[in-house]
Amino acid sequence: MEELNMRSGYNNTTTTLTESKPSDPIRDNIDGLMSNSKAVAELYAVMEAAADRAEMHTNIGEQRNNWNHLLLTSINAITLTAATMVGLTAITCGTGTPLLALKLSSTLLYSAATGMLVVMNKIQPSQLAEEQRNAARLFKQLETEIQTTLAIGTPTTRDVKDAMDKVLALDRAYPLPLLGTMLDKFPTKVEPANWWPQQSQQKGLGGGNRERKGNNGWNAKLEEEMRQIVGMLNKKDTEEYVRLSKLALKVNKTLAISGPLLTGIAAVGSALVGSASQHQGSWAVFLGVIAGALAAIVNTMEHGGQVGMVFEMYRSNAGFFRLMEESIVSTLKEREMEKRENGDLFEMKVALQLGRSLSELRDLAASSSSLQRYGETTEEFASKLF
Repeated sequence: MEELNMRSGYNNTTTTLTESKPSDPIRDNIDGLMSNSKAVAELYAVMEAAADRAEMHTNIGEQRNNWNHLLLTSINAITLTAATMVGLTAITCGTGTPLLALKLSSTLLYSAATGMLVVMNKIQPSQLAEEQRNAARLFKQLETEIQTTLAIGTPTTRDVKDAMDKVLALDRAYPLPLLGTMLDKFPTKVEPANWWPQQSQQKGLGGGNRERKGNNGWNAKLEEEMRQIVGMLNKKDTEEYVRLSKLALKVNKTLAISGPLLTGIAAVGSALVGSASQHQGSWAVFLGVIAGALAAIVNTMEHGGQVGMVFEMYRSNAGFFRLMEESIVSTLKEREMEKRENGDLFEMKVALQLGRSLSELRDLAASSSSLQRYGETTEEFASKLF
């Protein structure tokens, strides 16, 4: 209007207009490009950090897996050597210095095995290795997600924040140091593993206009299907793997206590060999040999069978299903359909994560819904992958 008035020779001196900076489309476009460029650079930085952490966890996982094999072999060799020495004292007629040498050697070996077993059972190297394997896989998965974001879309500061939150959540879930921050290997309460940032809770249930069809791929039928899947995951899959985790933890705890206890008994028995009483000496030899052999068996079952790794694997599987539950519930709680992930794409992702085809997923949800009407529960698990 000012430009038209000036061209027409009109000049209003009585009216004072508030000066405002005119919008510049070119300047706005440059600002948008600079903001997008900054988000891209930050995402690349986060992706590099995720790749570096994946490599770090892979290397440390291999190291801790070697710990398990080396410690298992060394402790069993020490234990069986000590048991052999105790047996030699019973079949030889040596007295004095030879007998004392065998007694001291076997007692020291059993004592060393006991101390090493206590440390090994405390840190559980096989479980540590499994934690690092999980962390490496999840960091590689995050790296792939960031690459996909950079490839198919225009990243925003929100994408950068989400990626950084996931990196920090993984750092907390799978710490690298052993002292101070190591995960409790024998927790009093077994919970599914949690390696994702806390998702913002939104009030209300999703699906504002549920009669509308084709709203970003969502409709009432798909929402009901997702609710049935959440119910099955919670009641069947997550619950089952938590139960298996508790069972593996009980077995591991029993073996972890039995191993050092047996080597300690064997050490006491070897120290009593050659005592004044022949009867006591015979029992001492018996304890020194039998307890040592049993300790080697228990140690092999615990660490050779990698019971700690099995516990962590079950706990991680339970966490995987818990993450799926939270992801589906968070999506359904979003009222605005356009802010959700596309319904068809979301359904395909859920089906792939459960190892099912789309038709199998729909049939599963339909059968679960029909059984609920009659007050029955399905015996089938949601996942066919594990």
